[in-house]
Amino acid sequence: MSELKGKIDFLMLISVRDANPNGDPLNGNRPRESFEGFGEMSDVCIKRKIRNRWQDMGQNIFVQSDDRKSDGFGSLKARADGYEPLQVEIKKGKKANRDLCAEIACQKWLDVRSFGQVFAFKGEEVSLGIRGPISIHQAVSISPVDIVSTQITKSVNGEDTKDGSRASDTMGMKHRIGFGLYVVKGSVNVQLAEKTGFSQEDAELLKEALKTLFENDASSARPEGSMEVCRLYWWQHQDKTPSVSTAKIHRSVIVRPVVERPKTYSDYKIIYENPGCVEPEVYDFV
Repeated sequence: MSELKGKIDFLMLISVRDANPNGDPLNGNRPRESFEGFGEMSDVCIKRKIRNRWQDMGQNIFVQSDDRKSDGFGSLKARADGYEPLQVEIKKGKKANRDLCAEIACQKWLDVRSFGQVFAFKGEEVSLGIRGPISIHQAVSISPVDIVSTQITKSVNGEDTKDGSRASDTMGMKHRIGFGLYVVKGSVNVQLAEKTGFSQEDAELLKEALKTLFENDASSARPEGSMEVCRLYWWQHQDKTPSVSTAKIHRSVIVRPVVERPKTYSDYKIIYENPGCVEPEVYDFV
C-alpha cells in the first residue's frame, strides 16, 4: 500500500429528521444536546458508524459491536488472544517488544491503525497504547433542535400471568429530533499515519465510509432515510503540515440559516471561502 500523500481535512453536513441520532444513556436516552439547545453527536458514535461501514466493505475491525460480530469472538481480549502473531509476542511478558506488538495489531485491524487502541487486559503483563492518525470532533447542529418525546406502551404480555389475564401496560418514552443539520469535522495526521501504517488506500476507505455513513444503520430510533449525508468536503493536502491550520480550514465552510426556524437542508445557505489552501473535493448527495 502507498504512503499517505499529505494531511487530510474533512467536513461533512448531516441532516436528521424525526430520528434520535445519538441518545444519552444518562438522560433517558434523549438525543444529546448542549445547554444552549444545540444537538450533539459524540465522536465515539461517529467512529462506530465508520467502523460498521468498514466491516461492510470487508475490512478487519478490532472494536466490533455485539450485534455485528463477524469472527465469533465475544470480547476484545478474546479477539486479541485469537490472533496468534500478536499473542506470541505478548506472551513474552516484560520482554515483549511493544513496537512490534503495535505493528502487528495495526497491520491486522484497520480501525487500530486509523483510530488507535489501548491493549490492556487482565492477566497480561503487557499493556499497549496506540495513537491513531484520524481525529474526529463531536458533531454539533447549526441551529438549536427541538426534541419531541412520545409516550409508548406495551400491548402484549412479556411473561405469562398466573390467571392468564393481560398484565398492566408498561409505560416508556421514545425521543426524536424534529429536524437538525449537524456538522462533522475531522482530519488525518501524516506523522501518526506513518507510525501506524495508515495508507492512501485507507484514506480512500475513510472517504467512502463517510459518503455512505448511514447505510445499514437503520433502527427503531433511526428509521431508514431519517439520517442523511448531505455534503462532504475533503481536502487532500500535498504537505505533511500545510501552512493553513485545520481550524482555519474548518472555519472556511460557513453555514447560515435563511429562515428563522429551519426545517430542511435547503433552509441553509452554505458558503465556502478558500483560506489559501488546496481546493477541496466536494460531494453533494441532496
